[in-house]
Amino acid sequence: MCILVTGGAGFIGSAVIRHLIQQTTHEVANLDKLTYAGNLESLGSVADSPRYRFYQVDICDGEALNAAFAEFRPTAVMHLAAESHVDRSIDGPADFIQTNIVGTYTLLEAARRYWNGLATEAKEAFRFHHISTDEVYGDLEGTEDLFTETTPYAPSSPYSASKASSDHLVRAWQRTYGLPVLVTNCSNNYGPYHFPEKLIPHMILNALAGKPLPVYGDGAQIRDWLYVEDHARALVEVVTRGQVGETYNIGGHNEKRNLEVVETLCDLLEELAPHKPAGVERYRDLITFVKDRPGHDLRYAIDASKIARELGWVPQETFESGIRKTVQWYLDNREWWQRVLSGDYRLGRLGES
Repeated sequence: MCILVTGGAGFIGSAVIRHLIQQTTHEVANLDKLTYAGNLESLGSVADSPRYRFYQVDICDGEALNAAFAEFRPTAVMHLAAESHVDRSIDGPADFIQTNIVGTYTLLEAARRYWNGLATEAKEAFRFHHISTDEVYGDLEGTEDLFTETTPYAPSSPYSASKASSDHLVRAWQRTYGLPVLVTNCSNNYGPYHFPEKLIPHMILNALAGKPLPVYGDGAQIRDWLYVEDHARALVEVVTRGQVGETYNIGGHNEKRNLEVVETLCDLLEELAPHKPAGVERYRDLITFVKDRPGHDLRYAIDASKIARELGWVPQETFESGIRKTVQWYLDNREWWQRVLSGDYRLGRLGES
């Protein structure tokens, strides 16, 4: 297959591309605008592969998309390009509407135009795989339920509302135009190359710098954590073997309170980075409870039984094994994150407005 990955310089997208190049024989094109969170250094291990190419393209640019489709001739699209940070969506929702909704529409139209021009056999083989989030389902507070593929949508934040909108667009393009689509909704990802604005890398790097570890509210919010390399494997299974028109939920079976996650990180750092910044006796002493963000969902949890049953995918990492690998990666790859932090991004808190 020739797989076009949008957002391939991002956290999940780069994991998908590394997996495709290192573990399969597929041809891969990375289409990425290179916004603040896109980092080609995350693809350094595969960038020289003859099966990899890169297009610096904004998914809102229809002409550039048409040109990339015409040159690369994909047999599948894996659409991961998105603005993805809840706090940033609270402070500035416009970018999320533009990229996640208008960008997805523009990409769908480019894919449809290309697909309509294919010969019959190639047209039947083509796939458009849209990668989304469990946040479109809203909040499971007060229940013991899990999100399934048929859970009604009830997004809470500008980010999740924009992703819900993009999911609906993708499904509409299948129903109305016949475009062969697949949709996946995943739980919280973590692992190597994660941009430092997200909870786990944010806490690791703040702790190493001796800075406060800001925990929203009382830290009782529950998330299901999925190691990014497990997610990459799942996505490749879906795009290559999934049934057209189906949705697959992908989760790690690791429900953890946010405070528990931060405490686990502190304890791992006590073991793996015992030489602390000046004035810090214990990493846990850096935990600071701060005002909760607006509209904060209390609990997300995914039922991933469908993808296990139909495609045979299950996560290989437990939270305990994955989080240890993650902390060790950040300790071993200081140059990567120090270069990230030397740009416009700083470890400040967002989402208070």
